[in-house]
Amino acid sequence: MIKRWVKLPENMSFFLFGPRQTGKSTLIGERIGNDFWTINLLLNEVFAKYSKYPELFHKEALHKIEKQGIKTIFIDEIQKIPALLNEVQFLMDQKKTQFILTGSSVRKLRKGGANLLGGRALERFLFPFVYFEIEKDFELEDILRFGSLPSIYGNNEQEKIDLLTAYTSTYLREEIQAEGIVRNLGGFSRFLDIVASQFTELVSFSNIGRECQLSTRTVQSYYEILEDTLVGFRLDPWRKSLRKRLSGHPKFYLFDLGVTNAINRHLGTPPDNVLRGRLFEQFIIGETYRILKYIQGEARLYYWRTNTGAEIDLVIEKQGKLCAAFEIKAKKEIGGNDLSSFRSFCADNPEVPCFLICEANEPYRDGTIEVLPWSNFLKRLPDFL
Repeated sequence: MIKRWVKLPENMSFFLFGPRQTGKSTLIGERIGNDFWTINLLLNEVFAKYSKYPELFHKEALHKIEKQGIKTIFIDEIQKIPALLNEVQFLMDQKKTQFILTGSSVRKLRKGGANLLGGRALERFLFPFVYFEIEKDFELEDILRFGSLPSIYGNNEQEKIDLLTAYTSTYLREEIQAEGIVRNLGGFSRFLDIVASQFTELVSFSNIGRECQLSTRTVQSYYEILEDTLVGFRLDPWRKSLRKRLSGHPKFYLFDLGVTNAINRHLGTPPDNVLRGRLFEQFIIGETYRILKYIQGEARLYYWRTNTGAEIDLVIEKQGKLCAAFEIKAKKEIGGNDLSSFRSFCADNPEVPCFLICEANEPYRDGTIEVLPWSNFLKRLPDFL
């Protein structure tokens, strides 16, 4: 059994959000004891019953609590029937029962006017495996190609290809539409292809709209859908002014490397050097994003870029100030050109520590820049955050 890094509350009720197949149900099953009742809303019969009669859940739950001594109630994919949350709140207040509520879409709850329990339930997130969880058997080349979804990890190569292909076609394209979030499936499919192909690049909503034959506002809403369904996250440019940050071009990363490669149809062969470099950047930034969520840190992540194109891949902000800057290079030997972007950054931010993350065998210093092997960086990551 692989121990997950997410810290789940012992006694308090909580939401556990995460993309499909990240292991939410498995994790909950391992963490809770025997005195619990599970409701899986992915099952058609269960969904049909409670969507038609949500008040029936209340009656059944009371019986479980009062007559059978149930201490914990686990509802899987709660976003499918948000109306159940009204019954959940009443039971939490009256019976002091712990509720565990998992879901793969925050959107339907937050934007559908659902009762989010008024602070009675904490929020946690679950992602594909991080380095610390599979460190003993970690193989970088395999992760860069196939990612680390728990349902994929550990299968043979052909099984990984088949499973990732099915995941991207049936879930990302069809189920998102089936949930009523997207009506123009053709436009969304074209949009998703472009999102996957442009990872690590600056996002221009208007350019993508022209390519997909969609309005700029529709493109922006589609990006919001990917964020709200936890399929990806954005990295905004660092600016001292909050207004200028929001007006700048973001970057966007899908939540798993295997999903990125599946949409781009790059699963069949190992990536070339250019693609591998981009995947390595997504790997480092994705791990940073996941660990930040797991430790519930207050840091924020950005990239830094000048008007002339000098760029730092990742900067970390705490309490409004930059505290570290990172360039990411998928190479073992580092030359002067690899450090060139730091010149502009250090001129503007001389007090901020700078690091270059790469595939060198050992850490060392090059002037004011600390060069870190990627595994050393990951082990220091909680301290950076």
